[in-house]
Amino acid sequence: MAAKKVLIVYAHQSSSSFNAAAKNAAVEVLSAQGCTVEVSDLYAMSFKATATAEDIKGDLKDAENFCYLDESKLAWEQGKLSEDIRKEQSKLTEADLVIFQFPMYWFSVPGIMKGWLDRVLTNGFAFSQEKPYGLETFKDKKAMLSFTTGSLESMFSPTGINGDMNVTLWPLQNGILHYCGFQVLAPQIFWAPALAAAEDRQNMLESWRTRLQGLLEEKPLSFTPLDCFDENTFQLKPDVHEKHASEEFGLTVGIHLNKPLPPHNQMKAGC
Repeated sequence: MAAKKVLIVYAHQSSSSFNAAAKNAAVEVLSAQGCTVEVSDLYAMSFKATATAEDIKGDLKDAENFCYLDESKLAWEQGKLSEDIRKEQSKLTEADLVIFQFPMYWFSVPGIMKGWLDRVLTNGFAFSQEKPYGLETFKDKKAMLSFTTGSLESMFSPTGINGDMNVTLWPLQNGILHYCGFQVLAPQIFWAPALAAAEDRQNMLESWRTRLQGLLEEKPLSFTPLDCFDENTFQLKPDVHEKHASEEFGLTVGIHLNKPLPPHNQMKAGC
């Protein structure tokens, strides 16, 4: 395997946390394979989480009617984004693999990581409004979520009180990573380590270490191809809809055609 560059975007306040241990394991195992691993430790960096006019250096195009989407795109084009954003975008540009390591907060990422996503994945650099899901800047890059939950796995099942984890993951994996053109690897989920025995926590980390050995060769999750949608309306083409009408499951979590969700479609490749 050719040497790869890995970026870990890490969000936890404590160096003795399970998330820190998972992050450290990734650094150790991937480095041993010859990868160059860089960590953006968001709390240690005191990373600014709010997307504001302060992110643009120099004059704004329309200060009175400030629009972050437009102003950040223009600033990116002109090289006028704030230095912290430019540094993270540079790391992202060089990376072959991006791992987001975090504790799940309110069925999503911590606020500081959401701020990283809001500010670093700027319009033009990471996505195109004119061609949603179609910008090819990151098409050769892989990205994945690695996170801990506060609830047991059974609580995130189709019959559990939290609902199907596939639905929880859809906004993050499809609405952010796939939208920006990444090849999305199946997530690494550490189910409620705070509730687990020490031996079970160690087994979780060993399973992660084992997976990391072949992580860069894994196949990504499958999403409905862009050419299945009308390029003007972004609706499923009638022939595609008709083709899947007789199948047992729908296409994805987002477009399931009023059918049962494909099992594990956001959690395992090849489903």
